Amino acid sequence: MTSIKIKSDEEFTSSIEKLKWVMACLRDPENGCPWDKEQDFKSIMPYTIEEAYEVADAIENGSMDHLEEELGDLLLQVIYHAQMASEENIFSFDSVAQKVADKMISRHPHVFGDVDAQNSADVTEIWEQQKSKETQSKGVLDNVTLGLPSLLRAEKLQHKAAKVGFEWPTPEHAFDKCVEEMNEFIEAIDIKDAYAQEEEFGDLMFALTNYARMKNINAEEAVRKANNKFIHRFKGMEKAVENSGGKDGKTIKDLSLEEMLDLWIKQKS
Repeated sequence: MTSIKIKSDEEFTSSIEKLKWVMACLRDPENGCPWDKEQDFKSIMPYTIEEAYEVADAIENGSMDHLEEELGDLLLQVIYHAQMASEENIFSFDSVAQKVADKMISRHPHVFGDVDAQNSADVTEIWEQQKSKETQSKGVLDNVTLGLPSLLRAEKLQHKAAKVGFEWPTPEHAFDKCVEEMNEFIEAIDIKDAYAQEEEFGDLMFALTNYARMKNINAEEAVRKANNKFIHRFKGMEKAVENSGGKDGKTIKDLSLEEMLDLWIKQKS
């Protein structure tokens, strides 16, 4: 295998063209990277999802340098999929960019046309109307992506149903449904029915997501923040053990549950 000669930046019309060239080189049948040449859409998909979440983490952490890097990694995923599609003459990166640009123009007639939009609510309604025209879907719940995280998909399904009036009158009614589902979950635990426990737990999470949506709480984002908070506190516990008992090699796994809970309360405060 021979190496590919690196081009200078001046040889490219844009940084996008350079990135496209790099990916084409990595996928080159003769001189490309063995790992990159073996990949397909499904094998790359987990990395695409992971990079999207890393972008979200960078935004949450407020690190612009990190965000710049993660956006680049996410862009690489788009280039990767486009390159694989181009190799099979399905579509190209340019066609992807063209279609999304056209879609944005179509879905913003209040910017590129003569439709009036006074606020964000108007924009959302216009977006849904334009999207419905494009997809020509018949079912209310059509076009809710299957691959979304479960809480996010639940929220989108509920939002779609609410648009046609299938909605609790108030958030308080939705909260009562959460209580009802919790009681059913407890009953399933009491009778030791594993299948029913899973089903009722799912119903409870769905009901909680619906209540959160009606209260303008993003359930997926709330759980993501809870995960980050847990990590922060647990790492604090580990640091506390290291500072107090590190001399004799004691780690958090050497503590009793009561000692861990005590540390947890201190971290929480």
